[in-house]
Amino acid sequence: MSKDANSDQALIEAIARLLNEQNLAEIEIEREDLRVRVTRSYASTGVQQVMVPAAAPAVAAPTPLAPAGSAAPGKSPAADDLASNPGTLTSPMVGTAYLSPEPGKPPFVSVGSKVSEGQTILIIEAMKTMNQIPAHKSGTVSRILVPDAGPVEYGQPLAVID
Repeated sequence: MSKDANSDQALIEAIARLLNEQNLAEIEIEREDLRVRVTRSYASTGVQQVMVPAAAPAVAAPTPLAPAGSAAPGKSPAADDLASNPGTLTSPMVGTAYLSPEPGKPPFVSVGSKVSEGQTILIIEAMKTMNQIPAHKSGTVSRILVPDAGPVEYGQPLAVID
Protein backbone atom coordinates (compact mmCIF):
# COMPACT_ATOMS: atom_id res chain seq x y z
CA MET A 1 0.00 0.00 0.00
CA SER A 2 1.24 3.53 -0.59
CA LYS A 3 2.85 5.74 2.01
CA ASP A 4 -0.27 7.85 2.50
CA ALA A 5 -2.72 5.30 3.90
CA ASN A 6 -5.40 7.93 4.69
CA SER A 7 -5.57 9.14 1.08
CA ASP A 8 -5.67 5.50 -0.10
CA GLN A 9 -8.57 4.82 2.29
CA ALA A 10 -10.40 7.92 1.01
CA LEU A 11 -9.79 6.83 -2.60
CA ILE A 12 -11.18 3.35 -1.94
CA GLU A 13 -14.25 4.75 -0.18
CA ALA A 14 -14.87 7.20 -3.04
CA ILE A 15 -14.55 4.40 -5.61
CA ALA A 16 -16.98 2.18 -3.67
CA ARG A 17 -19.50 5.07 -3.46
CA LEU A 18 -19.15 5.75 -7.19
CA LEU A 19 -19.66 2.05 -7.94
CA ASN A 20 -22.91 2.02 -5.94
CA GLU A 21 -24.22 5.41 -7.10
CA GLN A 22 -23.62 4.73 -10.79
CA ASN A 23 -24.62 1.04 -10.55
CA LEU A 24 -21.35 -0.02 -12.17
CA ALA A 25 -20.05 -3.59 -12.22
CA GLU A 26 -16.35 -2.80 -11.84
CA ILE A 27 -13.87 0.06 -11.47
CA GLU A 28 -10.08 -0.25 -11.62
CA ILE A 29 -7.62 2.56 -10.92
CA GLU A 30 -3.87 2.29 -11.07
CA ARG A 31 -1.45 4.97 -9.91
CA GLU A 32 2.21 4.87 -8.96
CA ASP A 33 2.43 2.23 -6.21
CA LEU A 34 -1.27 1.44 -5.79
CA ARG A 35 -3.71 -0.54 -7.89
CA VAL A 36 -7.32 -0.70 -6.71
CA ARG A 37 -10.02 -2.79 -8.32
CA VAL A 38 -13.54 -2.68 -6.92
CA THR A 39 -16.06 -5.16 -8.32
CA ARG A 40 -19.76 -5.72 -7.74
CA SER A 41 -20.95 -9.31 -7.66
CA TYR A 42 -24.54 -9.44 -8.89
CA ALA A 43 -25.04 -12.93 -7.49
CA SER A 44 -24.85 -11.42 -3.99
CA THR A 45 -25.08 -7.64 -3.79
CA GLY A 46 -21.64 -7.50 -2.17
CA VAL A 47 -18.93 -5.18 -3.34
CA GLN A 48 -15.49 -6.71 -3.50
CA GLN A 49 -12.15 -4.96 -3.16
CA VAL A 50 -8.69 -6.06 -4.13
CA MET A 51 -5.71 -3.87 -3.30
CA VAL A 52 -2.37 -4.88 -4.77
CA PRO A 53 0.89 -2.92 -4.94
CA ALA A 54 1.63 -2.25 -8.62
CA ALA A 55 4.90 -4.21 -8.47
CA ALA A 56 3.30 -7.38 -7.05
CA PRO A 57 2.89 -10.19 -9.62
CA ALA A 58 0.02 -12.03 -7.85
CA VAL A 59 -3.45 -10.68 -7.16
CA ALA A 60 -4.86 -11.13 -3.66
CA ALA A 61 -8.20 -12.91 -3.26
CA PRO A 62 -11.14 -10.49 -3.13
CA THR A 63 -12.74 -9.79 0.22
CA PRO A 64 -16.56 -9.80 0.24
CA LEU A 65 -18.00 -6.72 1.91
CA ALA A 66 -21.59 -7.83 2.35
CA PRO A 67 -22.77 -10.77 4.43
CA ALA A 68 -23.68 -13.93 2.55
CA GLY A 69 -27.36 -14.25 1.79
CA SER A 70 -27.88 -10.53 1.22
CA ALA A 71 -30.91 -9.38 -0.69
CA ALA A 72 -30.82 -9.31 -4.49
CA PRO A 73 -29.58 -6.13 -6.22
CA GLY A 74 -31.90 -3.16 -6.16
CA LYS A 75 -33.67 -1.52 -3.28
CA SER A 76 -36.09 -3.56 -1.24
CA PRO A 77 -38.81 -1.97 0.87
CA ALA A 78 -36.83 -2.87 4.02
CA ALA A 79 -33.73 -1.13 2.62
CA ASP A 80 -35.83 1.95 1.83
CA ASP A 81 -37.16 1.97 5.40
CA LEU A 82 -33.64 1.85 6.84
CA ALA A 83 -32.36 4.55 4.49
CA SER A 84 -35.18 6.94 5.41
CA ASN A 85 -35.09 6.13 9.14
CA PRO A 86 -33.25 8.92 11.03
CA GLY A 87 -32.32 6.37 13.70
CA THR A 88 -30.21 4.27 11.33
CA LEU A 89 -26.50 4.40 12.15
CA THR A 90 -24.43 3.81 9.00
CA SER A 91 -20.83 2.79 8.56
CA PRO A 92 -18.42 5.67 7.95
CA MET A 93 -15.86 3.30 6.42
CA VAL A 94 -15.06 -0.08 4.93
CA GLY A 95 -13.76 -2.65 7.39
CA THR A 96 -14.66 -5.39 9.87
CA ALA A 97 -17.26 -4.66 12.55
CA TYR A 98 -16.79 -5.91 16.09
CA LEU A 99 -19.62 -5.71 18.62
CA SER A 100 -17.39 -6.03 21.71
CA PRO A 101 -14.13 -4.33 22.74
CA GLU A 102 -12.21 -7.62 22.56
CA PRO A 103 -12.90 -11.35 22.18
CA GLY A 104 -14.69 -12.84 25.19
CA LYS A 105 -15.90 -9.47 26.51
CA PRO A 106 -19.58 -8.47 26.54
CA PRO A 107 -20.81 -6.42 23.56
CA PHE A 108 -20.84 -2.62 23.72
CA VAL A 109 -24.64 -2.65 23.33
CA SER A 110 -27.43 -5.12 22.65
CA VAL A 111 -30.99 -4.80 21.41
CA GLY A 112 -32.93 -2.88 24.06
CA SER A 113 -29.87 -1.05 25.43
CA LYS A 114 -30.32 2.63 26.21
CA VAL A 115 -27.52 4.70 24.66
CA SER A 116 -26.37 8.32 24.84
CA GLU A 117 -25.19 10.35 21.88
CA GLY A 118 -21.47 9.70 21.46
CA GLN A 119 -21.49 6.35 23.29
CA THR A 120 -19.54 3.62 21.48
CA ILE A 121 -21.90 1.21 19.71
CA LEU A 122 -19.26 -0.98 18.03
CA ILE A 123 -15.80 -0.76 16.51
CA ILE A 124 -14.71 -1.10 12.91
CA GLU A 125 -11.24 -2.33 12.10
CA ALA A 126 -9.91 -0.64 8.99
CA MET A 127 -6.31 -0.92 7.86
CA LYS A 128 -5.34 -2.51 11.21
CA THR A 129 -6.79 0.43 13.16
CA MET A 130 -9.70 0.03 15.57
CA ASN A 131 -12.20 2.87 15.06
CA GLN A 132 -14.89 3.45 17.68
CA ILE A 133 -18.30 4.08 16.11
CA PRO A 134 -20.39 6.33 18.37
CA ALA A 135 -24.17 6.61 18.61
CA HIS A 136 -25.35 9.52 16.47
CA LYS A 137 -28.23 10.19 18.87
CA SER A 138 -29.55 9.14 22.27
CA GLY A 139 -32.22 6.46 22.48
CA THR A 140 -32.80 2.71 22.60
CA VAL A 141 -31.06 0.24 20.29
CA SER A 142 -33.90 -1.50 18.45
CA ARG A 143 -31.85 -3.45 15.89
CA ILE A 144 -28.25 -4.49 15.35
CA LEU A 145 -27.81 -5.12 11.65
CA VAL A 146 -24.29 -6.57 11.42
CA PRO A 147 -22.79 -9.77 12.82
CA ASP A 148 -19.77 -9.71 15.12
CA ALA A 149 -16.52 -9.84 13.08
CA GLY A 150 -18.55 -9.30 9.91
CA PRO A 151 -17.37 -7.19 6.97
CA VAL A 152 -19.04 -3.81 6.42
CA GLU A 153 -18.91 -1.31 3.59
CA TYR A 154 -19.18 2.45 3.51
CA GLY A 155 -22.76 3.61 4.15
CA GLN A 156 -24.01 0.17 5.23
CA PRO A 157 -26.62 0.31 8.02
CA LEU A 158 -25.07 -0.93 11.29
CA ALA A 159 -27.80 -0.41 13.89
CA VAL A 160 -31.09 1.38 14.50
CA ILE A 161 -31.51 3.67 17.51
CA ASP A 162 -35.08 4.76 18.29
